[in-house]
Amino acid sequence: MEPGVAREARSRAGRVVRVPDAKVALSTASAYPESTATAFEIAARLGYDGVEVMVWTDPVSQDVDALRRLSDYHGIPVLAVHAPCLLITQRVWSTDPWVKLQRARLAAERLGASTVVVHPPFRWQRGYAKDFVRGVWRMADETDVRFAVENMYPWRYRDREMLAYAPDWDVADGDYRHFTLDLSHAATSRSATLEMLDRMGERLAHVHLADGSGSARDEHLVPGRGTQPCGELLESLAARGFDGHVVVEVNTRRAMSSAEREGDLAEALAFTRLHLAAAAQVGG
Repeated sequence: MEPGVAREARSRAGRVVRVPDAKVALSTASAYPESTATAFEIAARLGYDGVEVMVWTDPVSQDVDALRRLSDYHGIPVLAVHAPCLLITQRVWSTDPWVKLQRARLAAERLGASTVVVHPPFRWQRGYAKDFVRGVWRMADETDVRFAVENMYPWRYRDREMLAYAPDWDVADGDYRHFTLDLSHAATSRSATLEMLDRMGERLAHVHLADGSGSARDEHLVPGRGTQPCGELLESLAARGFDGHVVVEVNTRRAMSSAEREGDLAEALAFTRLHLAAAAQVGG
């Protein structure tokens, strides 16, 4: 089967169903507070197609050789690298944001990952923010790795709103080659998710699948437990023949046990595979 060509299969009822070539990956952040190594183990056991490595305070997440050993041992590929853009990772891989992106690109190249996920700059990173759009284009021109810029959200406290990102938290109208669409962030920003999908259009390369209720907190709920159109969005991706990655990035910190956490991640995978399909048009 050629890359990028949607597969067609007949269901028991005889309908033709299109299943795109998109791979379903597990973000290593979804296993927190368990380790990056545990995330690889869970992804392999549950049947995910790969992982997205969240580079953060876990030393293993920062060590390309250790990540490659985990990938080889579990037979689970690294499909994407999430650059250390969070407040808690401001000192991971340097305090220079451009160095962080360079190291993320090198890690992706060495691990065989196709995508680096990057957040827009914080507004106080003025020099970085000023050159961010041009700089991401320059870096993208130097590699086959895709730099997929992720939609964020305004920070809220009571009735006040702070615009924390520059040029904007809503990146969909920005001049970027590739995007990551995060459904939990869309919920937090109270955006129209399907409209954002349309604005990203063919530049959408990567999806962070999670649910949300519109709370001021970035919830990252298991798909189906909030108000986001998770199933509808996946079906739309299938209809479009989306061939990027769908990454389950959910918060399992409240799980009472490892078994409960793994159950949540199994549920999220089943939801994704169920909805990442669309009825094919038959007979012209």
